[in-house]
Amino acid sequence: MSDATMDAATRPRAAASDLYRAVWRWHFYAGLLVLPFLITMSLTGAAYIFRDEIDMIVHADVKRVAVQDGNTQRPGQLVASALTAVPGRAVKYTDPPVPHASAEVTVAADSGQRMAVYVDPWQGNVLGARPDRSTVMWTVRYLHSLRYFGPVARGVIEIVGGWTILLVGTGIYLWWPRGQKGGVVSVRGNAKRRVFWRDTHAVTGIFVGGFIVFLAVTGMPWSQVWGGKVNEWANGSNFGYPSGVRVDVPMSGQRLNDQAQTSWSLEQAQIPEVTPPENAQPIGLDAAVAQFEGLGLHSGYSVVLPSSPNGVYSGSVYPDDLSQQRVVHLDQYSGDALVDMSYADYGPGGRWLEFGINIHMGQQFGLANQILLLLVCAGTILLAVSAGVMWWKRRPSRSMGVPPMPQDKRVFRGLLAILIVGGILFPLTGASLLVMLALDMGLRRWRERGRSEPT
Repeated sequence: MSDATMDAATRPRAAASDLYRAVWRWHFYAGLLVLPFLITMSLTGAAYIFRDEIDMIVHADVKRVAVQDGNTQRPGQLVASALTAVPGRAVKYTDPPVPHASAEVTVAADSGQRMAVYVDPWQGNVLGARPDRSTVMWTVRYLHSLRYFGPVARGVIEIVGGWTILLVGTGIYLWWPRGQKGGVVSVRGNAKRRVFWRDTHAVTGIFVGGFIVFLAVTGMPWSQVWGGKVNEWANGSNFGYPSGVRVDVPMSGQRLNDQAQTSWSLEQAQIPEVTPPENAQPIGLDAAVAQFEGLGLHSGYSVVLPSSPNGVYSGSVYPDDLSQQRVVHLDQYSGDALVDMSYADYGPGGRWLEFGINIHMGQQFGLANQILLLLVCAGTILLAVSAGVMWWKRRPSRSMGVPPMPQDKRVFRGLLAILIVGGILFPLTGASLLVMLALDMGLRRWRERGRSEPT
């Protein structure tokens, strides 16, 4: 066989080997960056999808009540009981979502602290009070969203989400059988052998990879750049409401998200304001609640109370059933609905994003949704553990064990294409990819220079 023939035969194999090395190397980098976050988010996410059940157990002393015969007390009476226990100004009233749950009254206490006061809706007695949003599930939620780390965390969410998609994409390429039978859908060897952990990692990844990408994409709405821009696109500039909703009333500039927990689509939604009629008196909380219930708000709704003569009663509810999502703002003097919006009023993009978010939070399909996400979280943790064990078993002594560089630099053209696409779709991810590519190429030049210098 001639040299030319041999070169023609070996060139495709060398190119394939170079591409495999490049993908493996970037799969390693993606895992190095993403896996610690995926473990944290999987642990906190697995807990948060059972938030109602866990809170009812951990905080049973203030959240669970005995169901009794007769009617529950009026919201105004429950608020009065809460203010007797914790003096201050009532900010929000939350209706019990189920008969055996307590009502929650949020109070801006005279002490300066915002408190959640829990009241038995049947007897009217105060069960206890604690700082607002201090339950164990609020803590888990803040850990999951990285909120404890400040505004920068929303940028980290976008970077991690984009790198997670890269991690899964490169993982599928590395998993691709290429004629092999073992390690595709079955695991070889035992826990003492590296091949066992390699196969465990690959097989688990191919089964949960699609779900991980879905969770990464549906978690993006909370990111800083991408999430903020998509929120603007989904809702237009119509005071933060979807563009299909006509809003022709004065707005206060206050946002609903600052007053009560809201859906992603309404994070920027502003609260209307009214001009007090001469000698008019507010209708009061009881009448406002009667109006909200007459309009058909789902149980478990929250009512933000007016904080000034120009304020409104803002009722909102976000139950598991997306079709029951609702936000209604009432004139505090006439009781008229100034804005009445439901899930059906969102634009197509908003509806699809909210649908994905609802699944992401384990709500849309009830217990089946929760169990599926629990399995995905467990699979993600197994992916991370098997990756760590596999790396530990193959790493050289005193080295990070980074997969080798491809010999042909032209392979990086594909990476540049990924950078361009990633930068367009997810700007912060694209920027982080550029930084990582620059560092990787700089490291290669530094090592080549070190080998070429005479000793």
